[in-house]
This record gives sequence, structure tokens and C-alpha cells, in this order.
Amino acid sequence: MIRVGILGPVGSGKTSLIEFLAKEYTERGIKVGILTNDVVSAYDAMRIYHNLVEKLRILPRENVLGLVTGGCPHTAIREDPSLNLRALETLEERARPDLVFIESGGDNVMSTFSSSLADFTIFVLDTSAGDKYPGKGGIGITESDLLVVNKIDLAPYVQADLNKMREDSVRVRRGKPSVFISLKTGEGTQELVRVLDEELGLEGIPRNKG
Repeated sequence: MIRVGILGPVGSGKTSLIEFLAKEYTERGIKVGILTNDVVSAYDAMRIYHNLVEKLRILPRENVLGLVTGGCPHTAIREDPSLNLRALETLEERARPDLVFIESGGDNVMSTFSSSLADFTIFVLDTSAGDKYPGKGGIGITESDLLVVNKIDLAPYVQADLNKMREDSVRVRRGKPSVFISLKTGEGTQELVRVLDEELGLEGIPRNKG
């Protein structure tokens, strides 16, 4: 079971990214599980359940699990991930997934996953927060295995310089991959999947042609 941790600020598009990736990999015959974290509610898990289980019917109900952590978001994924580890055991027992996406509650650029919880981490930023964030760094941005800059379609409306963001990402991440995407328009999403396939060792599984 490959465990992929997804984190980033509130509103950056973590849940939408998980929905996109779950659909992509499920259609390729990979069994996907999803575990969400939220401080005050299971809203994200309910949204995913509605979209992927009830509406699109691409995931069984037992493949989605939501946690209400009730405290600082990064505590539950880094300092004391025991609640998530127990939830992963439950998810594995009932769904036997090949690939699990673990969504952190929205947090800042200093948030990271414990290595005991996630095998691979994705940090999500969005252009509407401004083009300064890749250059500011922070361990979430610099140490994550993959940086995803989302909502690039909004860049012209918020005066965000994508070239600056790309250059800053290369500089602060020192060779680690970064992908610029729009989940709304689809721009960059196939490059995202290509990078993930390579990083996770999933290149040999073809995309669904249907």
C-alpha cells in the first residue's frame, strides 16, 4: 500500500486534487483509498463520498474515511499521527487499497507529514494566494516530494507571475519536481500524472482508453 500525504493551506485545492487523482487511478484499475483530516468536521470526506461514491460510483463506500482531529492540523500528521495510523489500519482492513491519499487539514507552509504516516508527500499552493509563496520557502514547500501549484487559470486575475513562481520553485526545491496545474481547465494535469507515475513506480499501468 502506497501512502500519499497531501497538504497545503485552506482553499488551495487539496480535496479537488484528491478527487481528480482518485478518479484517474481508479480508472486504471488501481484500488484507491482516501483518508481525510479536518479540525472541526468531516466535511471534506462527505464531499468526496458524495462525488466519488454516490454520484460517479467509482469508489466503494468503505474506501473513504474521514477524521475529525479537533486540534492543530499538523499535530495529527506529524507530532502524534497515532489517530491517522489507526484509521489507516481500519481502511486497509476493510478496503485493501493499493494507493491511499491522506488529506491534511488546511495548514501553513511549515506543515509536513511524519514518515511513519506518508511514503510520499504533495504540497499544494494556489496562485490566488499570490506569487510570493514558493520563494518564501518553508519546510512544506521545500521538503515535500512534489509541489503542486494549482489554479493557474486565475493567475492573470490576481496579478500572479507564473514565471516567477516557477523560477522560485526550482531555486528553493533544489531539483525536486514541481507541477503547475489548473484542475478547472485540465491544464498541466497529465504532466502531474506523469510525474506521480514516475515517482510512485506506477509507469507500467496504462491509462484507460475508454
